[in-house]
This record gives sequence, C-alpha cells and structure tokens, in this order.
Amino acid sequence: MSTVFFEDREDPGKKASAALAAAVHVALIVLLIYGIRWQTRPPEAVEVELVRAVPAPPAAVTEPPPEPAPPPKVEPRAEPKIEPKPAPPKPDIALKEKEKPKPEPKPVPKVEPKPEPDKASRQLMAEALKREQQQLEARKAEQELANLKAAQAASARSKATADYIGKIRGKIKGNIVLPPDIKGNPEAIFDVVQLPSGEILSVKLKKSSGHAAYDSAVERAILKSSPLPRPEQGDLFSRSLELKFRPLEE
Repeated sequence: MSTVFFEDREDPGKKASAALAAAVHVALIVLLIYGIRWQTRPPEAVEVELVRAVPAPPAAVTEPPPEPAPPPKVEPRAEPKIEPKPAPPKPDIALKEKEKPKPEPKPVPKVEPKPEPDKASRQLMAEALKREQQQLEARKAEQELANLKAAQAASARSKATADYIGKIRGKIKGNIVLPPDIKGNPEAIFDVVQLPSGEILSVKLKKSSGHAAYDSAVERAILKSSPLPRPEQGDLFSRSLELKFRPLEE
C-alpha cells in the first residue's frame, strides 16, 4: 500500500492583500502625525510693503491764442427810395361779383282755359242770378219800409211829446202875471222836476231873461200850475223838463 503526501502551497493572492493592508495603515499613521504638527505650528507673518503713487507731472500751460482783429466798419449803403405804386382801381364791384348767373326763369304754369258752359248750365246760372237779384231787391224794400215806419213813429212821438210839453207850457203861461216895466222879448229857461202824477218837486232857473221881475213871475206861475198835465201815452212821461218862456209869445 502506497502512501500519498500533499505539500502545503501558499496562495499568492493572500500575500498581496496583506501587503496592501499594511501600506494603507502606514499611510494613515503618517497623515495623522503630519496633521498634528501642522495644527501646532504658528502661522508665518506676512510682510506688506506700502507703495506711494508717483505724482503725475504738471500739465504744460498753453497760452490762449490772440484775439482776432475787429472787422472794419462797413458804412450802410443808402437804399434808393422806392415810390409806392398806385393801387389799381377796384374792379366794378368785383366784376359784379363775377357776373352772378341769372336765375333761370321759373316756368309759368299754363292756365287751362275753362270750358264754356253749355246752354243748360247758362240757363241755370241766369236763373240763380235772377233769384239773387230779387232777394236783394226784396230786402232793400223791407229795409226802406222799416226806415219809413221808424221815421213815422219818431215823428208821431215827437209830435205827441210836443203836444204834451205844449199843454204844460199853456197851463203855466195862463198863470204868468207879466210885470208892467218889461221891455223886449227876453227868454227865461227853467229846469222842472215832477212826479208821475204831475206834482212838482223843484223849480230851478237855468238861464235868466235879464229881467228879474219876469223871472220871478214865471217861477211863481210854474209852482201854481202843479200838478202839471199828464201825457196821453205813459211812455212819453219825463221826470225832468226843460221849459222855455218869452213874454211876447202866443
């Protein structure tokens, strides 16, 4: 029986790993020692040298240029006097305002002649005119008749009034006693106020005859004649009367 012997052989990889680990530990130790020395070492002083700026050289003084000589005075030349041109005559109202265009004449509307009425129309017109003329004549006749009646009534009233006043004056004249020394035919006028019954209320001399005795005689006669005669028509009565008397009247 044979015996086999195994020889132990070292692994090269393990040797390399061990060497690398040893190198790393050595480097860490060196760094720690160097760091401690660097922190305990005092800082080095820094010297600073101040440098003064060199002043700039003074600027060169330049003399100002000489002033230019004044230009010679130039005498102004006399301008020739220009006579103003006469103003041109104004055109005749600006040529009549540039000859305004005449307005065009407006067309005159043509008047159509009215057609002549026929015979029947002419007859109707003639009859209408005749009737109108007759009516005018009738109205004229009526107006004339009315005027005549009014005039007759006024005349009758005037006559009746005159008769009424005549009766009053007649009664008063019958009571007048004429004074013996009266001369001429003077007129005396009296205002008499009466009642509807004829009774006299007042007598007033309006115009003297110039003979006092005659005026007094007439006034006494008026008062003596109360009541005065009454009119036949009641509408002829007048409250106020103006009575005139003369000594030589009938």
